[in-house]
Amino acid sequence: MSLQSLSGKRVLTLGPALAGLAAGPLAGAQIEVAGLERLIGIGAADAELILIDADAWSPPALAAAVQALSICAAPPPVLLVGSHLPTAVVRGLLRLERSDVLDAPYTPEVLAAVIGTLMEQKPAPAAQPAAPPHAVDVARCWSVIGAVGGSGATTIAIEVATQLCARQTKDKSVCLIDLHLADGSASAYLGAHPSLRLAELGAAAEKLDAAMLQAFVTPVTSQLDLLAAPRDPDAFEAVPREAILRMLEIACESYDWVILDMPRHRRSWSLEVLGGCDEVLVVSELTVPALLAARSLSDEIERDLGSGQKPRIVLNRLASRMFGPAPSMAEAEKALQRKAEAGVSSDWEAAAASVNLGGPISTHRPKSKIVKDIQTMVERLASQPARNGVKAA
Repeated sequence: MSLQSLSGKRVLTLGPALAGLAAGPLAGAQIEVAGLERLIGIGAADAELILIDADAWSPPALAAAVQALSICAAPPPVLLVGSHLPTAVVRGLLRLERSDVLDAPYTPEVLAAVIGTLMEQKPAPAAQPAAPPHAVDVARCWSVIGAVGGSGATTIAIEVATQLCARQTKDKSVCLIDLHLADGSASAYLGAHPSLRLAELGAAAEKLDAAMLQAFVTPVTSQLDLLAAPRDPDAFEAVPREAILRMLEIACESYDWVILDMPRHRRSWSLEVLGGCDEVLVVSELTVPALLAARSLSDEIERDLGSGQKPRIVLNRLASRMFGPAPSMAEAEKALQRKAEAGVSSDWEAAAASVNLGGPISTHRPKSKIVKDIQTMVERLASQPARNGVKAA
């Protein structure tokens, strides 16, 4: 392809250093300058060539962008240039149908030749759109919310998701979503890398689908996927309400079970999310302040949803009491002014080992009382009809 033939071609450039190419190898092209988030859902109608400056982005960000490209139905040809080309990124890029890499420094003539060869490659016939992991009518969705900080809600959410995985026979059956967007810890507890990029999620909310959602997912096991964002103090302000609701909608269309690790402080989307859940589990410690907070939080949810949905209280860190001031189960229920759904035994050693090693307690300490108590609770709740009338898998 000659330089003249680039005239009028739509070229997407990612990286400020590439702007100077408009007067050289890209002369005459219609150039769009953007960030990596522009790659989400991009297709032939958006650009005829993508040019990425590898030196402008960190390797993790580049890897995520390449992953986003890999799930597009028919991405444009992609050329990665730079003096530092991460091996993992290059390998991922070369899995695309039409892509190439060019190590810097390079001459304008060499760049033009590589671009010409790349754009002359013909795309393969369009394939059928990628299906979700597996289609389900309606997912069962449970939320787990701590009455106070440090109540162990994240640990319980992880163990609930793990127990649900054990009941499934299909891969990618369960999705755990950490909605503590600013400071979630589910990924750290699981020893996993958080891949939910909130700025890109917000930008892509309107066209988010099941295939695109996979660009934000961190696989934990063959059956369990995690949606979690890196720590960001401005996260709640950075992502719009509509993006969160759309993400949850797509997740519920893509998995059999969705478990939400919910923040206890209310957000603009909190009530809508809780109203869409089959179960709301409020986790409390056995201290008087925590029990009073659990009662108030449960009352608030029940009142504000106005749907007759009653949160279920889970008492965490139960201990066999011979001496000491810890309240009993009966005393706790008296403070709650309602029955508790379940109690989870205290096993500090098992919980600490799990956190330090990365992974659920059931993996590292399968005989722990925590595992047995949560298994009993999950079996009881999962056997009940869902609010939407769909029987659990």
